[in-house]
Amino acid sequence: MSTPSLADLPMRRLTRADLSACADLSEDRGWPREEHKWGLLLSAGTGYGIDDPDGGLAAACVVTSYGPGERPELEAIGMVLVAARHARQGVGRRLMRAVVEQAGSTPLTLHATPNGRPLYEELGFKVTGRAEMLRGRFVAEDTAPGIATRPATAEDLAAILRLDAEVFGPDRTHVIARLPAFSDQLRVAEEGGRLIGYAGLWPNMETHVVGPLIARDTETAKALVTALAAGTDRPLRTDVDVRHEELLTWLKQRGLEGVAFNAVMNHGAPDLPGDWTRRFAPLTVAAG
Repeated sequence: MSTPSLADLPMRRLTRADLSACADLSEDRGWPREEHKWGLLLSAGTGYGIDDPDGGLAAACVVTSYGPGERPELEAIGMVLVAARHARQGVGRRLMRAVVEQAGSTPLTLHATPNGRPLYEELGFKVTGRAEMLRGRFVAEDTAPGIATRPATAEDLAAILRLDAEVFGPDRTHVIARLPAFSDQLRVAEEGGRLIGYAGLWPNMETHVVGPLIARDTETAKALVTALAAGTDRPLRTDVDVRHEELLTWLKQRGLEGVAFNAVMNHGAPDLPGDWTRRFAPLTVAAG
């Protein structure tokens, strides 16, 4: 019996039982294993993979759906990986084409590296924006921010979800409700007893990632980042929409350096829903 072509192998759903195999695939491509992030994505989203006949995964990705379960309003694609030994053999194209077909008329979004962008363009994705990844040790300013922040409590969840719906658009309760357990810190900013921003800080290998970062304005975003940074001795990492020039400049003045740009690409929608002016950084680029 002949061995089927890798491009013809079936795609299957992944579960948390596949977490180690997903982390192995990340490591195979020179990425950090990121098991903590994989765990969240496989719980809050739907993983898809193609098994390697010789063991492990030949390819994988995760789709996170937002909005009503039966009819999502938006789906974010992330962690698109093909094992190095199977690169340029049509496996990634097979996986992505299946995901796009399965989405039907649901708008799709993803953050593309320069290497991945040609495939996504071939599948009909259009560039709609850019995000800059920054990393480094945060150096606090001498003067304290003028906006009050505090650790979030269980009683804040309803207000966080309301603010998130205003800013992000489609409902993502299933993701936001996991933040207290997923993050090492979750903080809110208040003014006059009203929530005007929130942000998480979660561990990713040797860094702490700032995200999501939702804030009324740049000063609120700065206050949240400053407070989060004060609670860790690890380098920070975050991905900021390049339209937020003031925050990017400030972060670089505070010790972070730009390390890469990713293209924000959409399929079936000219732009992302919600209010980008208050959406400074995603939870992770893998989940939109």
